[in-house]
Amino acid sequence: MSSRKYMEQALSEWMHGNGPEQDVVISSRIRIARNLREYPFPMLATNSQSSEVLEQVQKVMDNEELNTISRFQFIPLEQLTELEKRVLVEKHLISPNLANEARVGAVILSQNESVSIMVGEEDHLRIQCLCPGFQIREAWDLANQIDDVFESQLDYAFDENRGYLTSCPTNVGTGIRASVMMHLPALVLTQQMNRILQAINQVGLAVRGLYGEGSEATGNMFQISNQITLGQSEQEIIDNLYSVVRQIIEHERAAREKLSGESRLRLVDRVNRSYGILSYASIMDSKEAAQRLSDVRLGIDLGIIKNLTPHVMNELTVMTQPGFLQHLSGTKLSAEDRDIRRAELIREKLSP
Repeated sequence: MSSRKYMEQALSEWMHGNGPEQDVVISSRIRIARNLREYPFPMLATNSQSSEVLEQVQKVMDNEELNTISRFQFIPLEQLTELEKRVLVEKHLISPNLANEARVGAVILSQNESVSIMVGEEDHLRIQCLCPGFQIREAWDLANQIDDVFESQLDYAFDENRGYLTSCPTNVGTGIRASVMMHLPALVLTQQMNRILQAINQVGLAVRGLYGEGSEATGNMFQISNQITLGQSEQEIIDNLYSVVRQIIEHERAAREKLSGESRLRLVDRVNRSYGILSYASIMDSKEAAQRLSDVRLGIDLGIIKNLTPHVMNELTVMTQPGFLQHLSGTKLSAEDRDIRRAELIREKLSP
């Protein structure tokens, strides 16, 4: 199986499925950080030590129990171009940190791309599982199953008092990062988002942008995740996130209902204007595209636009990113050329 299959389609296979609360929750993710006891953390390891870690991890690929979960492909980073790495970042299959590192590393991908295991990032292993919609508990069940297979074959760095040892102190303990990607345009439009963000921070959760830590919340996309990994069980972490996300969903839907009632005409105008601009623009930067796509996605969810599906919006969110645009074009593009190609691609996707 060639690694090229993971670059050709903007939308991962798992994203074609319908998930609970998918009008507000785009996806649910569990990420588990693990390290091997006998080796230094990746940032301190030599290339020789990192290569030994890769070899040990690759041996687990032959485990029968792992193969009953899914078919996996082991892809060394050295086999990927810089542009291919960027595409994988834009599809949320690897982190920017792994893509930008010169150290020895790899990514293990399941056939439908719902599982991504990064090797040699900040930690030796980062097991990531993604599900469509609000399925954080289902994502945890899958990640836990995969983690059990690797732990049965590898000697994890674990301390009886501190739990799993990780490169970053904020991950020590369970090593788990649970997060959901949410589309919250109505809370932004009704100017309630700042209040919601303050409340989220007070209960030990973090809010980030589309690509996690350090990224901007463009297109009204917000990633909500736990900050605490030590002193709580995995179930407590997930239950806390689940409860808070459930409340945010209710607030977002109440805000949408308010907009649909009190400001219906303005809302319809905003959605249709964005749809019209996306359908006919000749040049568009990434920030404007994200905002216009958010408006149209809201219009689809509220029944204002009836000839499109949310899956088209998910696909365009990835396809309009700089790396994927250049990958589709087969060449490096200037910023202006990307803006022209982005507008052209959106017109093609939205045309009847």
